[in-house]
Amino acid sequence: MIADLFGVSLRTYHNKVRRLSESTTDRGRPLWNAVLDYVQAEGTVARADILLRFCKDDSATVKSVLNDLVEAGFVFAKGRGDGVAFRAASPAELSVGTRGDADETCDSLVWILVARHSPIGMAQLLELSQLEARQVEAALERLLADGRINQRLIDGEAEYTSDGCVIPLGQSVGWEASVFDHYQAVVTAICAKLALGNSRSERGEAIGGSTYSMDVWPGHPLFDEALGLLQLLRNNAAGLRTRVDEMNRSLARPNAGVRRVVTYVGQNVTDSYELLETVE
Repeated sequence: MIADLFGVSLRTYHNKVRRLSESTTDRGRPLWNAVLDYVQAEGTVARADILLRFCKDDSATVKSVLNDLVEAGFVFAKGRGDGVAFRAASPAELSVGTRGDADETCDSLVWILVARHSPIGMAQLLELSQLEARQVEAALERLLADGRINQRLIDGEAEYTSDGCVIPLGQSVGWEASVFDHYQAVVTAICAKLALGNSRSERGEAIGGSTYSMDVWPGHPLFDEALGLLQLLRNNAAGLRTRVDEMNRSLARPNAGVRRVVTYVGQNVTDSYELLETVE
């Protein structure tokens, strides 16, 4: 179920978990961390030496860890095939171009939490975000400065509110917060339905979810319509949200009875061989 939520095959999910699991060579440590520490200690090291160092671990898994480290920017690779060598990134290289992205990611996460849990105080933000206090404080300052959130004092304690949160389509920074928000929406809906004691779907219900799978191929009369379903749902949801926001500005908000409707939309497209992997 977790693999399906994140749109990966079961084999891919197991491989990712294996790379984060305990190293057979270095007991008590995740393989990912152990490989990174070894490369950092050696400075520059050949892949063959890394595989020899972690000979008790599956070689394919060790190679995948190295690929992960390169993609994450922690390690640089030079050469091809058996002659490839790896060098750990220096602290200066790790910091280049990441500060601004990290700030925007924190801003997006804090903004989503404020929008979802308005009004919310500092203590709850720290608990939900798992960020350091200085990170949350800096994000709140930036969000207040550009008007994305509002602050009010209740008995001397600051509370933060926001009318909504939108991570623009196509924005590369802040996607982590979007994934967190989507995952939270899915889990919350499932828990809410279970709490109501419902074990089946009912017509007209307001809490629940549905999954629709369709097999199409290039040249299929409905190929474009099937692949375009996500964009269609996004357009409809965005249009409704805009109308609701505009209407709310002209209406008096009641002190009680306000309900927040959170709708999550997701779509994944897989090839037939990936579907077979999922069955395994």
